[in-house]
Amino acid sequence: MKYLFTICCLFIFSSALAQQTGIFQNHGDVGNPKIKGSTIYDNKTKTYTLNGGGYNIWFNRDEFQFAYKKLKGDFTLTANFEFIGYAKEGHRKIGWMVRESLADSAVHISAVSHGDGLTVLQWRVKPGMDMRDPEDEIRDTGTKYAVIQLERKGKKIIMRVAKKEGDPFEIVGEHEMDLPNEVFAGIFICSHNPDVMEQAKVWNVQIK
Repeated sequence: MKYLFTICCLFIFSSALAQQTGIFQNHGDVGNPKIKGSTIYDNKTKTYTLNGGGYNIWFNRDEFQFAYKKLKGDFTLTANFEFIGYAKEGHRKIGWMVRESLADSAVHISAVSHGDGLTVLQWRVKPGMDMRDPEDEIRDTGTKYAVIQLERKGKKIIMRVAKKEGDPFEIVGEHEMDLPNEVFAGIFICSHNPDVMEQAKVWNVQIK
């Protein structure tokens, strides 16, 4: 009887976690943002609502909300992204991220869409190192891309975007990274202002 009760509790917990994180294994704030974030998954619409603060994803450390899954080897991440509400900060950020750890200073590479339409592939080469100056970012000339894709192929990371679902992908850029075989990969939001909470929805999430 006790064994059956334990199994039932585990099942209920697993179901609740699945409803909260969907395809991802977990979520939480990276760093210690002043305003705490959250990830809410709607099982009916298969949509994630990301709520996040954080001063930035830049310099030698990061603060943001992250829904993630551990992945090994090569993979392709694809999803639709859209901010909710007026842009309080032009450089609020959403997108895909691949990270070697959950430390705020970890090596990572991210496919980023900003509130002002800037679309970039950006990275941190070594733990605790500042992110690159703008001239070292890969900047796309288009704006308001709805679909963001990030592919890992060996050491090469490739970012692609499309204006809407069904449109052909355009390559924003690619970069080689010395990441471990197993990484944390997922969707994120950062408000770019420690005193502001930003919100976005993410849907059609695919991990292949």
